[in-house]
Amino acid sequence: MRVVVDYDLCESNALCMQAAPEVFEVRDDDFLYVLDENPPEALRDKVELAVQRCPKQAIRIED
Repeated sequence: MRVVVDYDLCESNALCMQAAPEVFEVRDDDFLYVLDENPPEALRDKVELAVQRCPKQAIRIED
């Protein structure tokens, strides 16, 4: 699985970070960082939750 973020849509509201802190991080500069672009399959449920929670639909998973 590969995590893809559309940074033009992203508002860095950190809902994805709450769902999957192993994969997403909003830092002090208020930008979203993807910590692991290819997270292990064990984190799929968390990443899918992050995708669902994103209010701007800026995150997607590519298999």
